[in-house]
Amino acid sequence: MNDVRRTSWLALIAIVGLALNLRPALAALGPLLDSIQAAVGLSHTQASLLTTLPIFVMGLGALAGRYVTQWVTERNGIALGAVLVALACAARLFATTAPGLLLTAILAGVGIALVQTLVPACIKRGFGDQAGRVFALYTTGIMAGAAVAAAAAAGLAAWAGWPVALAIWALPALLALPLWRAACRARPELAPVRASAAPRPVPRRFMRNARAWALMLFFGIGTGAYTLVLAWLPPYYTSLGWQPSAAGFLLSGLTVTEVISGLAVSAWIGRFPDRRGPLMWVLVALIAGLTCLAVAPLSLALVACVLVGIGIGALFPLSLIVALDHVDDPSQAGMLAAFVQGGGYLIASLMPLLAGVLRDRFEDLTQAWVVMIVGAVILLALCSRFSPASYHRIDA
Repeated sequence: MNDVRRTSWLALIAIVGLALNLRPALAALGPLLDSIQAAVGLSHTQASLLTTLPIFVMGLGALAGRYVTQWVTERNGIALGAVLVALACAARLFATTAPGLLLTAILAGVGIALVQTLVPACIKRGFGDQAGRVFALYTTGIMAGAAVAAAAAAGLAAWAGWPVALAIWALPALLALPLWRAACRARPELAPVRASAAPRPVPRRFMRNARAWALMLFFGIGTGAYTLVLAWLPPYYTSLGWQPSAAGFLLSGLTVTEVISGLAVSAWIGRFPDRRGPLMWVLVALIAGLTCLAVAPLSLALVACVLVGIGIGALFPLSLIVALDHVDDPSQAGMLAAFVQGGGYLIASLMPLLAGVLRDRFEDLTQAWVVMIVGAVILLALCSRFSPASYHRIDA
């Protein structure tokens, strides 16, 4: 029994360790974006591509999940993803031109996509009835990595320059690799050495299913709020007169709130087999926080930070959990997660780009917050349809 507990803890630590490395390549950019734009000569629209491109690639990678698992096992694919994230970050020490930064953004997106595509099935297979809580911890780890990167970015840039502040995140990505290898040795069922010979579900099943599309849209719009805040919250506040370090700490504080909110989901989600109640409450918090950003960003900055953090932090894991509630088989769960995340990330990648376009046009980001408020209202309408009795629609 003690050996089982130790290996379970090792597997959990490895998964959280991987999760911590899935956002620093993106989160470190926001507090430094003004400096990068000035040094490289990027417009706001072009700068938005540093976030849009990796998110878009993450979506493509998730949609290609069925083919990825035919080329590489889950064990090796996740390890390769961690290596690519490390390489992308390290390359930013030298890739200080616009094309170089965009190429590293794409490379980071590929690495992140590999990990995010393959981890859900591993969690479902390795943790059984506890998979929902582990998913919540996994997504919370993703947000925790973003919080650390956002808080440290400005200080690191002041100490050693913005290329070092971006490149340093290669180190934790490399440290996650031996953790993952050790977990796989201790728990071989977590990620089998050989790919399963059983026929894999056909993605067209989800392509033709209205509920699968609704779950994708829900995840995409919700994640759009996350990518929008990640890319543009610090530049929004520097444009209002804040120092980059203060704007970075605001994003970090918001992300810490996301982590706490995600941990709350992990602790309490078992009490809510019907996920609609928690979803509605966090969406109300998100709408209220976005309204504060649009109407009174200076006087209500901390209030906005807390409310948006609560909303995004709970919405991200809940979106995945409610999707995975629809299926029990680990392989099908992985395919549904790939479909939902793939299309969802493609949708979410549009929000930073739209914000960049709006900022180039209006020199302001207020309109971007308003667009996101409309999106959150749409999510309120969508989540009212996700009753447990309706889960069978995924098989329709």
